[in-house]
Amino acid sequence: MDAIDRSTPVRFSASRAYMQEARYEFLRLWRTPSFSLPCLLFPAVFYLLFGVLLGGRGGPDAARYMLAGYSVFGIMGVALFGFGVTVAMDREQGLLTLKRAQPMPPGAYLAAKVAMAMLFSTVILALLAALAIGVAGVRLAPAQWLGLVVACLLGVLPFSALGLWLGTLVGGRGAPALINLVYLPMAFLSGLWVPLSMLPGLLQELAPAWPAYHLSRIAQAQVGFGDGAPLGLHVLVLLGVTLLFLALARRRLATP
Repeated sequence: MDAIDRSTPVRFSASRAYMQEARYEFLRLWRTPSFSLPCLLFPAVFYLLFGVLLGGRGGPDAARYMLAGYSVFGIMGVALFGFGVTVAMDREQGLLTLKRAQPMPPGAYLAAKVAMAMLFSTVILALLAALAIGVAGVRLAPAQWLGLVVACLLGVLPFSALGLWLGTLVGGRGAPALINLVYLPMAFLSGLWVPLSMLPGLLQELAPAWPAYHLSRIAQAQVGFGDGAPLGLHVLVLLGVTLLFLALARRRLATP
C-alpha cells in the first residue's frame, strides 16, 4: 500500500464551507414538515381565501393589493420561524457551542440561515404569483414583478434579525409560542391581512411602529399602490430594525 503523503497541505475553501452549511440548513428545514408545510402553504391558502375568493368583489385590483400584503406575510414567517425556532433549539442542545469549536467561517452559520430563508421565500413568492396570475387575473409589468420580489427578499433581513433575537430569549419548546405572539399580531396590525383603512383609527396611527408596515408599504408601491411618499424612510426604518436586533442578538449570544 502506498504511503500517504502527509506533506501535501489540505486546502480550506471558505466558499465551499458557506455553500455546504447553507445546503444542510435548507435540507434540515425542508425535511421538517412542521416547518416547511405551514411556511410554504399558509400564505398561499390565506391569499386564495381572503385575497382572491372573499376579496373577489374588488376584482383584480383588490387581489393585486393583497398580493403585496401576503407576500410580506409569507417571508416574515420564514424568517421569524427559520431563525427563531432553530436558534433556540441549537442553543438548547449545545449545537452553537459545537459549531464555535469547529474550523468553519464565523459567519457561515448565520449566512446559511439567511440563504435558507431567501430560498423558501422565493418558493412562497412563486406560489403566490401563480395564484395571482392564474386564479385572480392579476397582471403586472415585468419590472413590477421584479420590484416585488427584490423588495420581499431583501425584507427577509430585518425579520431574520428579529427572529434571531427572539431565538435567544427562550428555549426550543417556547420559541414557537413566542414567535406567534409577535408574528400574527404584527401581520394583522400592519395591514397585511386587511387594508389599514378597515382598522380603527388608533390602530392605523400605531401601524408605523411595526416593521411589517414599512415593508408592506414598499411592496405595495411595487404593485401600483404607492401613496406617493418617498420609500427611503421605510428603507431606513427596516435597516435600523436589522441593526438593532442584530446587536441585541449578538449581546445575548455572547452571554454564556
